[in-house]
Amino acid sequence: MDPKTETNIPDDFKAGLVAIVGAPNAGKSTLLNQMLGQKISITSQKPQTTRNRILGVLDQPGAQLIFLDTPGIHRAGKPLNVRIVDVAISTLADADVVLVMMDAAAPNTDAEAYLIEKLKSHPRPAVLALNKIDLIEKPKLLGLIDQWSQAHAFEAIVPISAEKNIQVDRLIQAMVDLLPQSPPLYPPGSLTDLSERFIAGEMIREKVFRLTGEEVPYAVAVTIDDYKEEKEGRLVKIFATIHVERDSQKAIVIGRGGAKLKEIGEAARKEIERMVGCQVYLKLFVRVQKNWSKDPKALQRFGY
Repeated sequence: MDPKTETNIPDDFKAGLVAIVGAPNAGKSTLLNQMLGQKISITSQKPQTTRNRILGVLDQPGAQLIFLDTPGIHRAGKPLNVRIVDVAISTLADADVVLVMMDAAAPNTDAEAYLIEKLKSHPRPAVLALNKIDLIEKPKLLGLIDQWSQAHAFEAIVPISAEKNIQVDRLIQAMVDLLPQSPPLYPPGSLTDLSERFIAGEMIREKVFRLTGEEVPYAVAVTIDDYKEEKEGRLVKIFATIHVERDSQKAIVIGRGGAKLKEIGEAARKEIERMVGCQVYLKLFVRVQKNWSKDPKALQRFGY
């Protein structure tokens, strides 16, 4: 049923798009997963893990928030980074509310200044979440609140810890207060517009990020070659390719005797099984595509 035709929706119901923006590694994806109570956006300690716009739907009493998790905004130079930063900035024009996330424990001054510039050219009601407050002392936090209240006209500044779920409910309420009156934009109970096929590819890429060294992750893309349900939905078979740019990176991903690729595959399979709720057969291949991150045609083929 079209949610806009639902007859039991009160006149004062609120709904709208919330763009989650911030510097790389500010904790945007961790916060989205925490608010939804389910993992749809991949995370790692390495910046620029998120490369695409990830949509998540949160139903609240009297409101529906449609979150757009975005790649980290920074002054990009490389073709891949330029494209993924463009994805993040483009969501500002679509948003009813902007949720700005900053790492209170390790501020990224240059990226944050660049982000404030972009906010001024896309005026929207904005809430600031100062993340990782469990890692800093109160005087530093108070100084950050004062600093950012002077730098931009935020509607609210909420200190949080996304990982430890500290004050996340308060942050959600601050965003609900700013939403326009509207019927729900998605049917109640919706979680995301992403396919399981897409999320499976992201989960594989996350494991490459987490289980390989500094050289490999930024040269990795994942394509799902085949994704099919068998045995009346009790088994999902997935064949996927991990694309890298150099033979040396391929050797790292495969590892001695195939050990690293097996570790990546097992970790990804378990994560995907939790998502789909059934047994998963996962077969991974590794392929070298020279300098794909600088090739416009390859970037388009890989979905960037």
